[in-house]
Formats: sequence, C-alpha cells, structure tokens
Amino acid sequence: MSVIETTKMSSKGQIVIPEEIRHKLGLKTGDKFLVIGEKDVVILKTISDISMNDFGDLIKKARREARIVGLTKADIGNAVKESRRH
Repeated sequence: MSVIETTKMSSKGQIVIPEEIRHKLGLKTGDKFLVIGEKDVVILKTISDISMNDFGDLIKKARREARIVGLTKADIGNAVKESRRH
C-alpha cells in the first residue's frame, strides 16, 4: 500500500522526504534524484548507479532494437550533429 505524507519547502527550496517514506523506499543520505516539474506536479525519481553488466545488457538491447528499426551508425551521427546545432 502507498504511504502518503505531507511536507513543506524551506526558504532555501529544500524539501524533507518523510521518514516513513525514506525507510519504505530504502533512501539514504547522498541518493540522487531526477526532478520533473509540470504545472502543479513535482515528481522525484531516484537515480541509481548501473553496474557494468547491466550497462552492457542495456547497450546490447539498444543495438538489437536499432537493427530491428533499421537505424544505422550514420543516422546516429546525423542526429548527434543536429542536436549540437541547437
């Protein structure tokens, strides 16, 4: 079951994640978060380190998916060049 708590933002923009939620999610000092804001919604998503094995598996999956859709190295190079122009 989800845990619902309330919290306040300090004058420095800091927000305390309530203790029960920290414990339930296994959060600890130094954990990093991706913060997404849209209208009146703020989403915090934990960022976890990825192991080299997991990274290798992710690369293999990305390459496999790229082959399936016909993506080439040239396509990727062109996308990088285009993004650097902006």
